[in-house]
Amino acid sequence: MTADMHHIATEANAPVAAVCRVLRVPRSTVYARRGRKPSTRERKRRELDVAVRAVFGKHRGRYGSPRVHQEVRRERPVSRTSIAASMRRQRLVAARPKRFRRTTEADPSKVPAPNLLQRNFHRDRPNQAWVGDITAIWTQAGWAYLALLVDLCTRRIVGWAVSSSCDTNLALRALEQAVARHVPPPGLLHHTDRGSTYTADAYRARLRAHDMVCSMSRTGNCWDNAVAESTIGTIKRELTDDLMFEDRHDLNTALFSYIEAYYNRLRIHSTIGYRTPAHYEQLLAAQESCAA
Repeated sequence: MTADMHHIATEANAPVAAVCRVLRVPRSTVYARRGRKPSTRERKRRELDVAVRAVFGKHRGRYGSPRVHQEVRRERPVSRTSIAASMRRQRLVAARPKRFRRTTEADPSKVPAPNLLQRNFHRDRPNQAWVGDITAIWTQAGWAYLALLVDLCTRRIVGWAVSSSCDTNLALRALEQAVARHVPPPGLLHHTDRGSTYTADAYRARLRAHDMVCSMSRTGNCWDNAVAESTIGTIKRELTDDLMFEDRHDLNTALFSYIEAYYNRLRIHSTIGYRTPAHYEQLLAAQESCAA
């Protein structure tokens, strides 16, 4: 008798005799199965299911099999195929990304900066290049807007701000927060799209004041700023798509918990070796200290 038959016989709301007649097995087989200890294979599978379910729950359904695998394998040797099979058994499906929708619009009276990033989304050290973007999030009080900046080396969200207006002041708040926290050296490459919030004179003046080099995507080419847009997609998929916020203050509170406590400190990223931004930053700092 298979394990599936056993579960049917023991867990279904039907008499054992009726189940046995349908499956054409003697009742003695069912009773014997009930008293039998699980095999080593069954026990390991159950233990794996528990571990997978714990990681999936810890990250609130945000992880697919690659990230679940990376966390579980720290505690036990296991293949990604086994993790995927366990998730299928338990019907654990990660939230899927939704299509990107543009928020900012270009100001035809402004000359955009050239695309100096050229889709080179990797850096060896923190604070060499930041990418930024703005998105709209619906609340019960109307639209709210999130501006953020992401470090290309560590994938940390280095600065962010929320406002009821999608304007240059919002982008400036995210910029000044990032500068105050990380104090980047002169020459940092600052890349965004060519929306009016970023081409504004006030914003570009602040970039010059911080000795940053301005770079902008080409017209209508979302791939030129893929990391920033991907980060926003992750935030929407993992936080905002399934929640309704009362107003921008409620949204700001939720984003603070998600970005500062979870995204930067607990969420692993495949591009940095399945580490968290905070851990990767510490690792690079330790390597630099040893080299000195």
